[in-house]
Formats: sequence, C-alpha cells, structure tokens
Amino acid sequence: MSFWKHLFGGRRGQSRVDYYEEGVELLGEGKFHEALTSLRLALKEKPGDPVILQQIAIAYTRIGMTDEAAKTYRHVLQKDPKAVGAHYGLAFLLLRSGHPDEAIPHLRAFLADPPAGPGAAEHVAHARATLAQLTGEDHEQR
Repeated sequence: MSFWKHLFGGRRGQSRVDYYEEGVELLGEGKFHEALTSLRLALKEKPGDPVILQQIAIAYTRIGMTDEAAKTYRHVLQKDPKAVGAHYGLAFLLLRSGHPDEAIPHLRAFLADPPAGPGAAEHVAHARATLAQLTGEDHEQR
C-alpha cells in the first residue's frame, strides 16, 4: 500500500512502488476500488501486460462492473489466447449473464492447460464440475 501511504503522508525517499503487488494485496483485503487504482498505475508502467489486465478484470468483477471485466478478459485473450485465467474468468461471467454455450469453449480452454500451484485445484475442480453440468456429462467430481 505504498501508493496510498505516499499519497496520504508516507515517508519521503521511499523506494519505488510496486503497484502490481500493491493491487494484488488490496484485492486480497477486499479493497477493490483501491486495488483498481494501483493496478491501473501498474498498467501504465507495463502497458498491455496480460497478467495486470487479468487482475484488473478481477477487480471489475468484484465491484460489479461485469461488462468491463468481460471486455478486459477478451482483450487479454486477443493478446494471449492461452491465458487460462482469462478463460476461467470470462467463462463464469458468461454463465452469470446467461450465455452457457459461450462459456463452454472457455472452460475447455482453461482445462486444456490448467494451472498448478496453491489454490489451483479448487478452481480446476469447479471448472470441471461446471463443464460437466453444462455438457450433460457425469459431474460427480464436485
């Protein structure tokens, strides 16, 4: 939260702010509007960065700007068609907006190269179960 400390009277001579890390931290704390500000600043430093754009889409989703989130995920996928996080996020936005047929290819793309690491298993299982439900396959993996 270096940006916010600096803005509201933080120490002088502070080292360079990592706006991306700050934005991710703020997302984790539920401070979505503040996170969006930090992530936009990070994007100014690295224009078009798909990782930053995905975090911005998450922030948009959390504050209810789902149309902006979907646009951002689509922008990421134009830059990097294999961005699994964008496929996952867009799939669930499409489901919520009543477009299950459009969500299916995004769930399949996500599951074609699923992420590994902390917390990934839960998202992979959720995507598998959702895809199975949408396609009528057995979905006892829940």
